[in-house]
Amino acid sequence: MADPARARKLAVRIRQIVSAAIEHQIKDPRLGMVTVTDARVTSDLREATVFYTVFGDDTQVADSARALASATGVLRSTVGKQTGIKFVPSLAFVADHVPDTARELDEALERVRSADAELARIREGASYAGEPDPYRRPVEESDEDEDTDGVRTADDDADVPTETRSAS
Repeated sequence: MADPARARKLAVRIRQIVSAAIEHQIKDPRLGMVTVTDARVTSDLREATVFYTVFGDDTQVADSARALASATGVLRSTVGKQTGIKFVPSLAFVADHVPDTARELDEALERVRSADAELARIREGASYAGEPDPYRRPVEESDEDEDTDGVRTADDDADVPTETRSAS
């Protein structure tokens, strides 16, 4: 097991070497506009995964993948010469889909922002449905309904349910 810091440093160095070699050394016509985005090395320093993106459509991505697969030996020997390590890790190239995902997320966020702005525009002139105060308040008894002498009349008993009339 190698030191994780050493694996990270080697990954950064491999990314730099591979990107420079693709730009200056590899002359394959199938190779499109390739950008090396990241490199990762296993903890035993035996395998390296190089992530890349290609500017263009799906055919250019597929052609660039075939060109990188055929240039793996040349790129590995270049990495070995420039790093000077005893065992040169094997290289595996993986197309990086992070930029595409980030672009899709940005587009989704823009759609949400425009929908929020449209909702805010509609909401500006809106008013509440129903009464301004929707909560029920207890009915306050007025002084006019009370008898002055405090005696119940037959009219008062008509308002009370029969169950409570017998109890009073």
